[in-house]
Amino acid sequence: MSEWQAISGLSIAIDGPSGSGKGTVAKMLANEVGLPVLDTGLLYRVVASVALSRTVALDDSKALAGLVDGLLTSIDWTVEGIFFEGENVTADLRSEQVGEAASRVASLSAVREKLLGLQRQLAQAGCIMDGRDIGTVVLPDAPAKFFLTASVRERARRRWAQLKDDGGSSLEAVVDELKMRDQRDRERQHAPLCQAEDAITIDSTTMRVDDVVDRMLGVLERRGLIQLSS
Repeated sequence: MSEWQAISGLSIAIDGPSGSGKGTVAKMLANEVGLPVLDTGLLYRVVASVALSRTVALDDSKALAGLVDGLLTSIDWTVEGIFFEGENVTADLRSEQVGEAASRVASLSAVREKLLGLQRQLAQAGCIMDGRDIGTVVLPDAPAKFFLTASVRERARRRWAQLKDDGGSSLEAVVDELKMRDQRDRERQHAPLCQAEDAITIDSTTMRVDDVVDRMLGVLERRGLIQLSS
């Protein structure tokens, strides 16, 4: 049982560049306050999975957008995972086939626009959402927004540590790759990486993950958004 209890319907936005630790921090914070983590990337996998099961063409923008409309009443996002039509489908969404299909689905602007509405609807029940445009586009009214960052070198080191056991790229190559990705994320036309004006910046370059989470908990407590469980 978590030590903290969040107010009803609390939504928390965590944005930041690749490798800043958003996903890890979001999961740890979620465990602390008893909220589900809404991984926006998984939503595209849900659409892709349903499209594959119903043989909907992955380049049929209109049909896929219509598919998203149907998801509004069929999907539930809980601490236990993602449920579609009452069945926990979280594990199935990690397959290579679904991942490849999701990358095609995510490139369609009509689908992205539809999923924006779905993300906001799911967030109404309370969640922690991480990404690159959560505080600015998806949840602009979230009562708590954080922008998690770190130096390019440190973010690359973290990424390289994950890859080196698999014979991945050199550290310098990962640094260059991250610099290019940062530029693409900030300059892309649709939902670029951008810090919300009211977001609290946390530079995690020299911080441990649990220290980052503790700082977020302190902000949430001071704002009256969480309280100790009785």
